[in-house]
Amino acid sequence: MTKIRHADGLPRCPWAGHDELYVAYHDHEWGVAVYDDLALFEKFVLDGFQAGLSWIIILRKRDNFRRAFDGFEPAKIARYTPKKVEQLLQDEGIVRNRLKIEASILSARAWLDVMEKGPGFSKLLWNFVDGRPKINRRRSVRQVPAETVLSRTISKELAGRGFKFCGPTIVYAFMQAVGMVNDHLVGCYRHPDFAARSSPSGSDLDARSE
Repeated sequence: MTKIRHADGLPRCPWAGHDELYVAYHDHEWGVAVYDDLALFEKFVLDGFQAGLSWIIILRKRDNFRRAFDGFEPAKIARYTPKKVEQLLQDEGIVRNRLKIEASILSARAWLDVMEKGPGFSKLLWNFVDGRPKINRRRSVRQVPAETVLSRTISKELAGRGFKFCGPTIVYAFMQAVGMVNDHLVGCYRHPDFAARSSPSGSDLDARSE
């Protein structure tokens, strides 16, 4: 089982490392179920900006992104003009990638459309997992896939609705981040089974990759 122990004695997923910002993200955000439509939109756009980069880069720039992108309000982003795009390309506080910036505008328009004419962004996503997080039981990072059949299905659905930067790998990372799937390793204290094993009446569960 792959894990990292920290000064507080708690075992965590190895990707969190020892960076305080990353550890806080691991402990309080990653894998926590998110159902709010706007919060999901922000995470979706940021995962698109992460493509080809490390998440810690995006995490360190997240406040800058929120400032630059009007708090990730889709109605405002959807109305961005070419002039606004050029301004964003000059903003050193964010990832200055034209394709990703323009994709966020198109995704904002798709979000507005699914909110107005569809089931809503949250329902659209969570209906794929019957509204509940899928708990995986993986013992090492080697068992965690880059994409799954489900992420490919969701990717196709989102692309069909006009969302951009929503390939299967990006979608799976997004699913992990917003808690649609729980990919904390079974040895990590944030995995649901960890608490069960640690309780007096708990029993060690067989690890399995789903």
